[in-house]
Amino acid sequence: MRVRTLSAVICSLLIASVGAVDASSALAGGTGGVAAVEPSTTKTKPAAPIHLAPITAKTPNITYKGPVYEKTATGEIVPYVAPAKASTTTGTAASSTGGSIAVSSEPAAGALATSIPGELTTGDGMTSATGPTLRPELLVPGTTARFVDGLAAAPEGVPAAIQEIIWAGNELIGLPYIYGGGHASFISPGYDCSGTVSFALHGATLLAAPEDSSEFEVWGSHGAGRWVAIFANAGHAYMTVAGLRLDTSPAEDPANLEGPRWRPLRQSNAGFTVRHPLGL
Repeated sequence: MRVRTLSAVICSLLIASVGAVDASSALAGGTGGVAAVEPSTTKTKPAAPIHLAPITAKTPNITYKGPVYEKTATGEIVPYVAPAKASTTTGTAASSTGGSIAVSSEPAAGALATSIPGELTTGDGMTSATGPTLRPELLVPGTTARFVDGLAAAPEGVPAAIQEIIWAGNELIGLPYIYGGGHASFISPGYDCSGTVSFALHGATLLAAPEDSSEFEVWGSHGAGRWVAIFANAGHAYMTVAGLRLDTSPAEDPANLEGPRWRPLRQSNAGFTVRHPLGL
């Protein structure tokens, strides 16, 4: 009888002890107390920085000597083979901006093989035609656009819309500056500053109708984007795309050629409102 009574007492004490521990744990978790937790060894990785293409540069040097590829009509990526160069130039003609453009009876020195005798040929070998001209869809590795044979090569590591902006801009190279050009229609024998920007954006289906420079001051989103920045004021507009500048003004460009061109980034973009396409 005593043994049975002693066993019952011991069991009661053990049950009470376990219940007290459980109650203590529950109290700690439910009333703000701290329950015992094993320390975590997992480290939180810092968020990757957002890529921002440069919009200024300290040097006008845009020389590129790396690999260049071309996207074919079937979508295949193949090594780019630069066209052969030709020789001799005769005569000059006045450009719409007061400069002179060489008129060739034969292809101009340094001109691309696609030049047609009798057309107006600019100093970097591109020829002006009656409107935009399809160019090779050039590609380079990385996330920075490169200057190749007077054209911009689009980076492989950027959104498709950025590549399309660049390739559209290439279609205008060699056309003259014409005040109001590219505003009555996207297709024009020449382009002014905002007409050039409009055409490039339209090439990526980002713009349904041409805008003038004042309209670009309030177009899109505020500030510079990740890949594109549009600079506008009442008298001028230009844009930077993945590290190159598309501009009709030769400011801070050693080539000093008029008309739509891919150019080095400026050292400062002061005096302009900055906008960008939403999401880019």
